[in-house]
Amino acid sequence: MENPLETLIETSRERVVAALNVLTEAPYFYREDNEEVFFFLRRHRQLFSEFFERYFDWRLVLDDRCARVHKDKWHNPAITASQRDLFGFRKRDECLAFMMLLEFFEHQMDENSMTVEDRDSLKFRLGSLLAYLVARFAELYPELAETRYSEEHVRRNLLRAIMPVLERYRFLRPLPPPKELGRIDEAEIIYEALPAMYHYNAKALSRWLGETAQTAAEPEGDLAQ
Repeated sequence: MENPLETLIETSRERVVAALNVLTEAPYFYREDNEEVFFFLRRHRQLFSEFFERYFDWRLVLDDRCARVHKDKWHNPAITASQRDLFGFRKRDECLAFMMLLEFFEHQMDENSMTVEDRDSLKFRLGSLLAYLVARFAELYPELAETRYSEEHVRRNLLRAIMPVLERYRFLRPLPPPKELGRIDEAEIIYEALPAMYHYNAKALSRWLGETAQTAAEPEGDLAQ
């Protein structure tokens, strides 16, 4: 059976190799990373989709700003769940904070009259996100607002836990401050929301927040347990 990309490789090997590599080097490949490769991939989407499905049983996911490959099954039983490099949070409060971040993202999009079609990405202050998280936790768990979900606790134990993960998996990107400002307060750091944020349905996940609220009084543990 002929390789779906065989003919294309003969005429455009360098770009085929580049497209295959960028899809496996990071969780998401963005148009802004390399527009030439992105548009080449999009132009030959069917061939790449057939290649990944035939040889890897992977699914190519591609929209106007973002591309990734998705697999449904792990084939090496010796690799345990804890050894797999997957995006996610194991602690319940960190999961809740991520859900609230998605809510915050959607609210900010609405307030700024932005849509997924806009070329510019949403940008926000870390302090604004912190204030939103503190308010949401207080709304869901008012009896714990001054203790378990105080501003200091949320900042130190939740934000500082989830933000590096979101940066690593390319959901958010901190923007360097203007040089003339010098060192700035943590709350003033500006983050840019990257296209992967659009792949989550904040409204559906918000319903999960309410369903989870009843377990808040229980000791927080590993969700894998």
